[in-house]
Amino acid sequence: MIEEPAFPQIQEFDRSARMSNATPSKPVCRFAPSPTGYLHIGGARTALFNWLFAKHTGGTFRLRIEDTDRARSTPEATEAIIDGMKWLGLDWDGEVVHQFARMDRHAAVALDLLAKGGAYYCYASPKELEDMRAAQKAAGKPIRYDGRWRDRDPKDAPADVKPVVRLKARQDGETIIRDRVQGDVVVKNEQLDDMILLRADGTPTYMLSVVVDDYDMGVTHVIRGDDHLNNAARQMQLIEKLGWPVPVYAHIPLIHGPDGAKLSKRHGALAVDAYRDMGYLPEAMRNYLLRLGWGHGDDEIIPTDKAIEWFDLDGVGRSPSRFDFKKLDNLNGHYMRHSADAHVLDAALPLIEKAAGMPVDAAARARLLAGMGGLKARAKTLLELANAAVFYVKRRPIALDDAAKKLLSGDGMANLKTVAGLLAGAAEWKAAALEAMLREAADKTGAKLGTLAQPLRAALSGQGTSPPIFEVMEILGRDEALGRISDALEGAK
Repeated sequence: MIEEPAFPQIQEFDRSARMSNATPSKPVCRFAPSPTGYLHIGGARTALFNWLFAKHTGGTFRLRIEDTDRARSTPEATEAIIDGMKWLGLDWDGEVVHQFARMDRHAAVALDLLAKGGAYYCYASPKELEDMRAAQKAAGKPIRYDGRWRDRDPKDAPADVKPVVRLKARQDGETIIRDRVQGDVVVKNEQLDDMILLRADGTPTYMLSVVVDDYDMGVTHVIRGDDHLNNAARQMQLIEKLGWPVPVYAHIPLIHGPDGAKLSKRHGALAVDAYRDMGYLPEAMRNYLLRLGWGHGDDEIIPTDKAIEWFDLDGVGRSPSRFDFKKLDNLNGHYMRHSADAHVLDAALPLIEKAAGMPVDAAARARLLAGMGGLKARAKTLLELANAAVFYVKRRPIALDDAAKKLLSGDGMANLKTVAGLLAGAAEWKAAALEAMLREAADKTGAKLGTLAQPLRAALSGQGTSPPIFEVMEILGRDEALGRISDALEGAK
């Protein structure tokens, strides 16, 4: 007989709602990533679609960590998945379910099915199975288990082989997946073999665990990538053998790169936290991921409240979508420009502090908030904004980059000295008044405004570019601005 392994304490569910085939009145969806890697962009979209469908229908959205692969699952990956979900704003109902904690429940289902004749022990040795596959391959036949122990008496079992438990699957007829995205997908049952439910050491397989967890969690709709479509027919056979209700399936086409090839890291197949570090707003990411495979007419800008109102499975296309960083950048820029200044500042603050190499104190925060309008207008990502905003944070004397040094070369320093003399007597330190003063000075000398403003920009920001310079002067204030100008002039001596 198969050995009973020692499993962790089971996570129990109230299964009373699933004791019949009645469909619950409200959908129950789940996102079930494996913590063998971080939350990637395709998984994030799957989570979003499940979340939106649950919100749209007034249903439930659950998070399940499928951590039965103990060799490859890591706590760090689990933490990153949960952190990524929180950053995207995809909240879930109830506690996070860890599949590994329910392995004894999965095994119990398989053993119960075994006792009822819906499964059987297979004593084929690894060598036998290897020879079987080699023979099938040589004959040009599909490689699948040939059912050699399906109807044999266990009394014939070799003494030195620990058996696996296999599903006694239907061998004739068809299994039809009535998919909400792909349409009806018909699979000949003769193409499906008797899949393993319990390994020789008694541990459940992924296919068994998924079916049991979906049932126990009351999942009514399985929305996932179409790379799982082949699993659906096998899982349906097990579900039907157990007499459980078959969930509604919706298999979403995968995301490709802009060249139409399978999405890779060079295209953008990065962990979700990488997009946060690159300076994308979570609401922009939600909008962009939504439009990767789902549409609502010609709408491109779809705020989350509208996404919840409009989302349905009928809007999911059958063709792979293409990831495009340029579109993501443009969409993110839109959300930055149309978001409240304080919200953008809060989102950008960690990146600003990293770029500045120092914490943002109260005075610097006030400058950043006052200057956010000019900063937002010039950036498409929070990272761009952070790099442009550093000069509001740094303390005197600020360093000059190469572009700023170039602006202060030649006549630049002489022009800056002229400007310093004018500003020292400024009666009003407001952007409009300061601009009028310099324009008047430029007109009197016949110089272009830029010959006075550009050296000023270099001295105040330490950069070759900045938000409108008179706005910058007002935000920095008289003392700070004059002090930075003085620093630049002293540095030239």
